[in-house]
Amino acid sequence: MRSICAAIIAITLVAPGCRRADDGSSVRHTLVDSRDWYDPRSLDPAKATDVPSGRAVAYLFDGLTRFTPSGEVEPALARSWDVSPDGLRYTFHLRDSVTFHDGSLFRARHVSQSFQRLLRPETQSGTVWPLFPIAGARATAAGKDVPLGLETPDDTTVVITLAEPLAIFPKLLAMPAAAILPDHVGVDFSEKPVGTGPWKLVQWKHDDFLKFARNTNYYGGAPAFDTLLARIIPEPSTAVAEFEAGTVDILYIPEEQTRSWENTDERRANLVSAPALRLWYIGVNSTRGPLKDVRVRQALAHAIDAPTLLAQLLAGRGTVAAGVVPPTLDGFDAARKPFAYDTLAARRLLTEAGYPNGIDLELWSSQTSPWPRLAQTLQAYLGAANIRLKLVQRDASAMRAAARAGQTDLVVKDWYADYPDAENFLYPLLHTANKGAGGNVSFFSNATFDRLVDEARREADGQRRATLYRSADSLAYQQVGLVPLFFYNEMYAVQPWVKGFEVPVIFNGQRWTKVSLGQ
Repeated sequence: MRSICAAIIAITLVAPGCRRADDGSSVRHTLVDSRDWYDPRSLDPAKATDVPSGRAVAYLFDGLTRFTPSGEVEPALARSWDVSPDGLRYTFHLRDSVTFHDGSLFRARHVSQSFQRLLRPETQSGTVWPLFPIAGARATAAGKDVPLGLETPDDTTVVITLAEPLAIFPKLLAMPAAAILPDHVGVDFSEKPVGTGPWKLVQWKHDDFLKFARNTNYYGGAPAFDTLLARIIPEPSTAVAEFEAGTVDILYIPEEQTRSWENTDERRANLVSAPALRLWYIGVNSTRGPLKDVRVRQALAHAIDAPTLLAQLLAGRGTVAAGVVPPTLDGFDAARKPFAYDTLAARRLLTEAGYPNGIDLELWSSQTSPWPRLAQTLQAYLGAANIRLKLVQRDASAMRAAARAGQTDLVVKDWYADYPDAENFLYPLLHTANKGAGGNVSFFSNATFDRLVDEARREADGQRRATLYRSADSLAYQQVGLVPLFFYNEMYAVQPWVKGFEVPVIFNGQRWTKVSLGQ
């Protein structure tokens, strides 16, 4: 225990990791999390556009709503809300005794100020779209002087009017961009953030660590330990070595190390895993050449042995996909089966479509591991079905730009959910409104699919909404709007003294408020 304490002291530089209790035993009071590999871009919620930033914002700030580790939306600064019968008007009833880290009292005006700041063009916000459902929000973000559907009739009430019904709107308010800020937001707010969240920023040593102290006045109850240290460790082997030395408490397991952890008794005892809201798929540009024919797109799906791909590429960390809705979300259809791996069926479909000699296509991928390896494996599978692929590898940003511009035949990529709802897969990846830059790099367009998704977005009843999601997902799967490969499982190693940790299904779902540290 003394060696672990000493190591943590050396790492934190600012606070010991262990102390002596009254009975002489060692008590841990610092949790060290090594899940982030790079520095947050900003701690200003308006500019928090990456996962490390989003995690840190969740520690420091609250929104009107928040996500649990399991992905449920629950009240945060709003203790409750009501929705008008037409689905257009949300009335949020606020908690009346919440204070910011500087001691100032949270009031309804802070919601209005925070949302208006996010929308103002001069803020140069990185993520504005969570507020776009609000009436007038798009125009405001475009610099137009129009009324905004946002009212604060008193200090503890916020009324938001939407441009059109959107049943998932409370989930959008749990996004980092919708966090609530105090009255005074200076130019150095990213370095000196002030929120209402369960943690306060103590120190940010860029590209090294962020140190947070617990907010003892947090309205939801102060965290059970004193200090949260978010380490930035780019090299996975370094993080593994520190975990095994006891100086890191939470470790992300890279795909290539999965088997070595699962096959070692001592290591396996520390593993926890859960499905993530992440889809690996092939974007199929349905406007280009032979890919316009659904039979050709179905041939692609039949030519790929997805179970073997999952086992070999990701060490089985996930489930084979038969649609774009993950198994943990309402709208998933457990009865739907993936396309069978059948090279002869693929060749037959090509012949029926008028391509008895096969076709030639380009498959784009990122240059970052494991995408080149996946692309090469797909090239071999599809080649056996007489679908000849030329591989094109670019850096990730160039690959995304080409796909969004419609310049790719096929592109292999992944999609992380921004919020836990089937809509966040169906709408951005396949709806006509999002062709290209919106995320639909398959340029898939189907009027029936669009109608089903649009109805689901408006439907307040959860069961009916899930039925609409399943119908839309089934239609797009049969039409091969894209080729879904598999849904990913997150895997972490967790020290035995960490109690109550749940693997979050969404990046900002774990705020460490229900986690404790044992001896």
